Amino acid sequence: MDARLQRRVQRYGWDKAAASYESYWQRQLAPAQDRLLDRAALQPGERVIEVAAGTGLVTFRAATLVGPTGSVTATDISETMVARLSAEAARRRAANVTAMRMDAEALNVPEASFDAAICALGLMYVPDAVAAMAAMRRALRQDGRAVVAVWGARSRCGWAEIFPIVDSRVQSDVCPLFFQLGTGDRLKAVLEEAGFEDVSSGRIPSVLRYESPEDACGAAFEGGPVALAYSRFDEATRAAARVEYLASIESWRNGRAYDVPGEFVVARGERRHGP
Repeated sequence: MDARLQRRVQRYGWDKAAASYESYWQRQLAPAQDRLLDRAALQPGERVIEVAAGTGLVTFRAATLVGPTGSVTATDISETMVARLSAEAARRRAANVTAMRMDAEALNVPEASFDAAICALGLMYVPDAVAAMAAMRRALRQDGRAVVAVWGARSRCGWAEIFPIVDSRVQSDVCPLFFQLGTGDRLKAVLEEAGFEDVSSGRIPSVLRYESPEDACGAAFEGGPVALAYSRFDEATRAAARVEYLASIESWRNGRAYDVPGEFVVARGERRHGP
């Protein structure tokens, strides 16, 4: 995997997906986000760094938990995501939220300056997950904690055929290792390799509900990781890809709706010592 290419694909891919992301994924991702925030146990006055914050689905919930005396620094590789998050912070008058475009593997923040680091469903897209977790660890003060959520095992995510469906039509390089962190104890091992201690993890089975074929396809092709590749398809290619994707989730159709199985893994670790 070419790391520079992967970062570029992620940056411009999420620029494409930004406008559709929340409408298609807010409800579906809530179980993972709820567990992440529960395990982070954010307290009033704490300083939080969020990696791969997207449009702020977790950011503003975290900002409410730490209150006006705390702060959330939200980072993302996508300039469009950051711009949308900043605009929403201004609209809400959330003075304790700052949004910055930043590479997860090279967080440009002072060392030991945060109480907690969180990353909700973004670590799968990072070329070097251990480096990203090590960067989060450096940002934490002693006894700070990190909580990370990723998608689970490929076999438990019914929408997984979206990747080969797109790759068969264009070499997307969207994320060749997407499900690796959700396999076995890999996420726990990544945190341990990055230097975290007292690491624990757990799985969350879930169901992704889409009310119509249009919603299911919108989430898969327009609001997620293959948005950049999909934007380059002509209409005939798009139509064929949509037909194939709907066939892949047909067994979970319920009338016009779809109840697609999914799984998340959430892990937590602490920075107990210095470098």
